[in-house]
Amino acid sequence: MSVAGGGWWRRGDGRRDAARAARDAAQQAFYELDSTQREAELAVETVKAAGGEQTARQAVADFRQLGVKVNEVTVAYLGALDAQDLDDEELDGGVAEQARQRLTESEQRLNGVKGELTAFMARLQPVIDQAESRLMRVTPAVAQAKQALLGATTALEEVRAAGLKADDLAARLAQLAPELTKLNEGAGRHGVEPTLQRAEDVRLRADAVRIAAEQLPEKAREIDRRVGSLRTRIQALETKADTVAPALSELRRGFSAACWQDLQQVPEQAAEAVRTARAKLTEATAARDGQRWPDATGAIGTVRAVLDEADGRIAAVHGRVRQLKEVAHDPHREIEQARFAIRDAQRLAMAGRQTPDPRHAAPLDAAVARLDRAVAELEESGRHPDYWHFLTELAAVKESAAGVVALIRGTHA
Repeated sequence: MSVAGGGWWRRGDGRRDAARAARDAAQQAFYELDSTQREAELAVETVKAAGGEQTARQAVADFRQLGVKVNEVTVAYLGALDAQDLDDEELDGGVAEQARQRLTESEQRLNGVKGELTAFMARLQPVIDQAESRLMRVTPAVAQAKQALLGATTALEEVRAAGLKADDLAARLAQLAPELTKLNEGAGRHGVEPTLQRAEDVRLRADAVRIAAEQLPEKAREIDRRVGSLRTRIQALETKADTVAPALSELRRGFSAACWQDLQQVPEQAAEAVRTARAKLTEATAARDGQRWPDATGAIGTVRAVLDEADGRIAAVHGRVRQLKEVAHDPHREIEQARFAIRDAQRLAMAGRQTPDPRHAAPLDAAVARLDRAVAELEESGRHPDYWHFLTELAAVKESAAGVVALIRGTHA
């Protein structure tokens, strides 16, 4: 009886040991399934962040279905695990056997779902590889954007330390703060392509701020140089303006009114130019001190234009004196120059032809007639010829001849 009893307990102990082994195997399967599920979840997040929209939606849907299965087998496993205390030495052998069967079944179901998850990831692997490749571009792009922001911030601080406000640049830099927040939130939240585009946009805008900040001191120095140069030009204009009245007096004494009456207003115009230039230069200086760079540049441009125009008018007076003196001394020199221009154009028009092209001949004939009239008028004008009209006519003649030459050469080109 004792022998039989001892055999029965050994059989009971064997079933409890088998149940415990099944429990350990099921527990291992549960841990492996949990690990595989986390890997699959990470893969799906990767696809969501960097994969195509349709592919991402399908991956999420498939993973959700597998998640339902994971929950089902997990609940069944936990139920089997809690059904019996396999460490109880008094556990009936039959009950232990039932527990073993349930735990073995749970292990198989856990492994089965793990296999489905593994197959799911295998199908997704090409997409994951592409997604990871795209995600690899995000980190350096974001790093470059942040480096550009740091460079812009540093340049702006240096500019301010030099006494320049640069408020507009500071405002442009502040506009990038929300974009930096989104970059820090990552591609997982905002997507790879939007993140890459945002990083590139931030980098370019930050670099623009940095470059503008770095150029600001030189811009200030350049404006200072231009203001100083224009101040010198205004002083020079005042000096040149003083020479206009004597030149006009010389014209009045030596030539007819037709030769100089169009220049009568130059002294007043020069004086007004000096006043305007000074006022605008004062505006430019105030704008520079207020660091309103566009206003300063605009005012400087106005000053330069005013001075250029005034210089041209003063030069015209002195040029008129010189031209009229030269033609009064030797009008034939101007006549010969005009005739040479016409003859040169005529030779070119007849090159390789028996008769000239009417398009060339007509303006040249008109130029000859105009020259003859100008010479005749000069000879008939008496003691006070209109030398300026004469010079104007000869200039028109030479321009007509040059026009024909240009036409011929353009046709042959």
